[in-house]
Amino acid sequence: MKKKLFIIIPIVVVIILIAISLIIYLNNVNLQKPEDVLKQYFSLIEQEKYEEMYNLVNLPEDYSKDDFLARNKNIYQGIEANNIQIEIQTVEKEKNNATISYTTKMNMRGGQIEFNNTASLTKNENKQYIINWSSNLIFPELNNNYKVRVSSTDSKRGSLLDRNGTPIAKQGTISRVGIVPGKLGENKEENIKKIAQLLNISTDTINSFLSSSWVEDDSFVPIKNIPYDSEELKEQLLQISGIMIDSKTDRVYPYKEATSHITGYISSITAEELENMQSKGYTSSSVIGKTGLEKEYEDRLKGTDGVKIYIEDENGTNIKTIKEIAAQDGEDIKLTIDLDIQLKIYEQLKEDEGFFVVMNPKTGEILALVSTPSYDANKFILGMTNQEWDSLLNAEGNPLYTRFLESWCPGSTMKPLTGAIGLTSGTLTAEDEFNYSGLAWQKDSSWQDHKITTLTAYNGKKNLRNALIYSDNIYFAQAALQIGKRTFTEGLDKIKFNESIDFVLPTSKSQYSNTETIQSEATLADSGYGQGQILVNPIHMASIYSAFANDGNMIKPYIEYKENKTVEYLVENAFSKQVADEIKEGLIQVVENPLGTGHDVKVEGVTIAGKTGTAELKASKEDEGDTLGWFDCFTTDQPTEDSLLIISMAKNQKSSYLKKIIKTLF
Repeated sequence: MKKKLFIIIPIVVVIILIAISLIIYLNNVNLQKPEDVLKQYFSLIEQEKYEEMYNLVNLPEDYSKDDFLARNKNIYQGIEANNIQIEIQTVEKEKNNATISYTTKMNMRGGQIEFNNTASLTKNENKQYIINWSSNLIFPELNNNYKVRVSSTDSKRGSLLDRNGTPIAKQGTISRVGIVPGKLGENKEENIKKIAQLLNISTDTINSFLSSSWVEDDSFVPIKNIPYDSEELKEQLLQISGIMIDSKTDRVYPYKEATSHITGYISSITAEELENMQSKGYTSSSVIGKTGLEKEYEDRLKGTDGVKIYIEDENGTNIKTIKEIAAQDGEDIKLTIDLDIQLKIYEQLKEDEGFFVVMNPKTGEILALVSTPSYDANKFILGMTNQEWDSLLNAEGNPLYTRFLESWCPGSTMKPLTGAIGLTSGTLTAEDEFNYSGLAWQKDSSWQDHKITTLTAYNGKKNLRNALIYSDNIYFAQAALQIGKRTFTEGLDKIKFNESIDFVLPTSKSQYSNTETIQSEATLADSGYGQGQILVNPIHMASIYSAFANDGNMIKPYIEYKENKTVEYLVENAFSKQVADEIKEGLIQVVENPLGTGHDVKVEGVTIAGKTGTAELKASKEDEGDTLGWFDCFTTDQPTEDSLLIISMAKNQKSSYLKKIIKTLF
């Protein structure tokens, strides 16, 4: 047995050696083909393997390896070359030389380019072809003493305009504060401290800028961007030796906090974003929309920078333009937003945690979207220190939180929906009366200590109309039980609960349960008057309430202005016309009836249908949690162009507070 093993092992070793030799031979054979050498060379460019490229070339006598590496790297990276492909046209061989005609295709700044070229190859002492390299291999017209130049023309990002053409996001002017180090004077350290204090940055930050390798005594060293209209700050800064202030064009948001939750903001592109967006012309120096409409309309707002790539001789003359694309500005986008309404609401709500959605219920045009507290989008353009960013993140009321995109417990503003579902399904009629007395009720002892409470006792019938007027929780709890869980949830599903609505900004879904369905009878009762696990997005709620103004059809909200736009519905026949009219008349009486919970919003000459609401945010009846005050309303007798529908909420405020703001809009 051992003898057999001694015979087999040498045979295996011989086979392995033969295989290795064959691989080496085949590789050498491949390199004996001049076209394969050329293909290999170009495949290495995109991989930035310049050292390996060097091993395949024969350089001119006056050209060093370092010259070769630097020239290829600088040119190919400078023009952002990628997806380089060559197609061999002809190969001519003569003794130890070969001439190859080929076509090059590659992507670069400004798009794709294609050109014909010729390469000369010679066999070296190892009988392998190497490329006789010169700069002409990069571009045919490029001599070794010529340069490839890249010049850019900045494009202009499109503006966001309100319905009257007033920009709420545009290209504008900001001020750049800098220091000329040689002019800081004898009190250099003291002056740096003063500058740091005025700009709200550290002296270490300033000194790090001043210690950059490129800085000379007469250099202008940018330190911080500030708003162009900061006249008082500029005046204080200019009193300090060494300060210099110039201007630059950048994105500005003229109405600051009042519109920032609509516009969002732009900022420098991240490496991860660039990886996904490079094919669309983005570079490492690009900016991109991060939130709001800046993000959602990014493809249309962004411009395309102009670029010219050309060959320049030693005298600075343009020998050949390789690629030239003119700058193309981004699109201006006109919105349905009415800036007057937006500003009026923001100024009155800005100290609270709340939101307003104002819509034309006949057209679906969004006229205002306010979320408070808010932030100034300009700060993302001017630049924030880590301390400023942390301060914004941790600010009371979370100003970065866009409240009109989230979903909230609606309280009694849910009651019209419960009534409409009951009437539509036939499980409830407008004449149905429920029997109970007092301000608390429970179905039976199986609910243990869970009771439905209401705020106002009244002598009239316990029917739908009165229940809306007096905002009777007990009526709508009993109505939900009579409607039944299945019919109630199916009715909510029909009007887009648990579904994303079609709107340019991403809104959270409205829901009736934290799970797939309502879990208990008591929770169903609570859901009927807007508690339980009900959450509603305010833009969605605006569409639902519009059905009561549109014969039962839910209008589709939109925010981009269109002349003579055809009316679109989010849900047609959400309710019948008869049902919509019944609910609408009840909501009108909420305002018109002197005892109605919304009577204090009554405005002479305008008929308003409305519903108050207070949502309690607490784990149990005994807890003292926060409350959400709501008021939702719409006009019923105005011309189409003047119709208004308003969904509003403020944390820990009563609906009367919101009604005062709403009255200013009429």
